[in-house]
Amino acid sequence: MFSKSRVECPILRKKIMSADEAVSFLQDRHTVGMSGFTGAGYPKSIPAALVKKAKALKELGKEFRINLWTGASTAPELDGVLAEVDGINMRLPYQSDPVCRQQINEGSMDYVDMHLSEVSQYAWSGFLGKLDVAVIEVAGIHADGRIIPSSSVGNNKTWVEQADLVILEVNDQQSIKLEGMHDIYYGTALPPHRKPILINTPADRIGEQYLDIPLEKIVAVVETSAPDRNSAFALPDEISTQIADNIIDFFAHEIKQGRLPKELLPLQSGVGNIPNAVLSGLEKGGYKNLTAYTEVIQDGMLHMLKSGTLSVASATAFSLSPTALDDLNENIDFYREKIILRQQDISNHPEIVRRLGIIAMNGLIEADIYGNVNSTHIMGSRIMNGIGGSGDFARNGSLSIFMTPSTAKNGAISAIVPMASHVDHTEHDVKVIVTEQGLADLRGLSPRQRAKVIIEKCAHPMYKDRLTDYYERACASKRGMHTPHILNEALSWHESYETTGKM
Repeated sequence: MFSKSRVECPILRKKIMSADEAVSFLQDRHTVGMSGFTGAGYPKSIPAALVKKAKALKELGKEFRINLWTGASTAPELDGVLAEVDGINMRLPYQSDPVCRQQINEGSMDYVDMHLSEVSQYAWSGFLGKLDVAVIEVAGIHADGRIIPSSSVGNNKTWVEQADLVILEVNDQQSIKLEGMHDIYYGTALPPHRKPILINTPADRIGEQYLDIPLEKIVAVVETSAPDRNSAFALPDEISTQIADNIIDFFAHEIKQGRLPKELLPLQSGVGNIPNAVLSGLEKGGYKNLTAYTEVIQDGMLHMLKSGTLSVASATAFSLSPTALDDLNENIDFYREKIILRQQDISNHPEIVRRLGIIAMNGLIEADIYGNVNSTHIMGSRIMNGIGGSGDFARNGSLSIFMTPSTAKNGAISAIVPMASHVDHTEHDVKVIVTEQGLADLRGLSPRQRAKVIIEKCAHPMYKDRLTDYYERACASKRGMHTPHILNEALSWHESYETTGKM
């Protein structure tokens, strides 16, 4: 086992240096692929050193900005600090940082919002341009050069393969017992050379435990000691609990009708309080031996693995509160047999999602009366976070569930609107919409049938009559009875909010 230093490879021990020294390999306008996915496994020291470098160059009247690629969102210590010094020229494929968001919406930072399953293919195909440097956090390096991945995998395999140079951060705050939890698959290829990916259950392992990086590519190794940023989830409020109860009741109904097995189908769940409330409801509901094929392991999944509600969870990263992280580290021998961390082009792979029949559960910003879902934009043009992996699972899962409170901003905004101001998931991919008001099962319904069900089941009472009035007048206009709209009114609710602060 490891000595005090987690860098046991003699060749790489000679490349150990400070973060300030390592950033000499990073130049203005370099494209940099960094590790990190939902606040896990991101580099801790290099971003801070880049900020110092950017500030020093700025004092000399010089610019320093990079193009930043990651797995998904990371943490303020990466995106945020670089954005604060105007250090990011372009960002992809997903973000959740408020400073980045402001700069994107102001137009000072370019942002490419992408389906997470497609990032690796885009990089390999050359659509994203040249990748200069990969900066990857790892948990340790064996004497023979085997590299133990950290608490997220994300796009790390692609970054180290594509980059000219690789910088590793070896973080002793990551449990060395993560070794054996990862499954890095080296069988992907571009068309026409693709082969089937032989994952038939979420428990299947098809790859390697380690990152394979040519040692000559690694130009710097930085030893760090800093934990992932883990924020405690708020306890589910009344609205989140009611949304969860509506979904749990729906599952029970589907089992009774014979459309779902008693073990359900593999679960995918977005991050947040509502998804955690759903997971808690499943645990309380007496379910056993469920499986998860998802992006992120959350607090609720650890509880479910311990109780036997969940038998296995496949993902690409963790997103845990401090308490749950302590539980993971204290019981990691148990969890290592139950959790598999894969790269995101496998965790989100559309063909696997379709074949396994995933039940996808994701949040939304707004849905229109015909079932089109906006999950990325505020009032049509201002990005919130991004589409992330929701599209990978919604289009290809056997059951796509979108959930949200029925109102926002203390009732000033309705989540159900006449026409969505931006569409990420069309009516063709949205099977179920859920709010605290109720659940609308849209499968097999025409647009006009969907409108009646969504208004009746999901809209808040303060908006239900207005939505019904809009729909009935749209039908009466006879402009088109397949998907009736009054075009000069369709986005008037959004316009009203922009001008008055209320829809």
